[in-house]
Amino acid sequence: MAQKTAPDSTRRSERSRRAIYDAALALVGEVGYGKMTIEAIAARAGVGKQTIYRWWPSKSAVLLDAFLDLADQANAQLSEQAGLDEPATDIPDTGDLEADLKFVLRATVDEMTDPKFDAPARALAAEGVVNAELGAEFLEKLLEPQLQLYVQRLRASQERGEVAAHIDPRIALELWTGPLAQRWMQRTGTLTHAYADTLVEYALYGITPR
Repeated sequence: MAQKTAPDSTRRSERSRRAIYDAALALVGEVGYGKMTIEAIAARAGVGKQTIYRWWPSKSAVLLDAFLDLADQANAQLSEQAGLDEPATDIPDTGDLEADLKFVLRATVDEMTDPKFDAPARALAAEGVVNAELGAEFLEKLLEPQLQLYVQRLRASQERGEVAAHIDPRIALELWTGPLAQRWMQRTGTLTHAYADTLVEYALYGITPR
């Protein structure tokens, strides 16, 4: 008599985790962060509330992990579009800094204007202002690693003499990431590829006559 195969708890846990991520991302877009609850996430995901609390201490922690997972998926998709076999771990270096920065900043604009990214990103950004622990975790796990990719790319250009040696890459990158984030957060204007391109051009070539 054939033995029954034991349930794969790891696979079951992964299905539950994925359902929880999907539920949190959907709910924050539908009802907003303020009205989103652990109970609603559990009901939407088809799991018990205790399952969520076993893995996360709060709804903000659930949303942060869900958003980090979403960012990983976006990176994998961007890498596929760039013709890479594996998810990119750095900014493309084609030897053309302007083109490489525009490529990445355009992809960032696409994410920022995608509703599935916009709602959770705004919720986490706002909550991070009043929740110092969440804000620090968001910076450590997502924002700073992304910014360091720009630092690495700029340093590579410095080594080839394409960027002035005295420039601090960590400050320089804020010439395009800062305005982009400000326009997105405060809705002071539309986010377009043309805007992203202009930020890169102003940052690299300045605004005074040459």
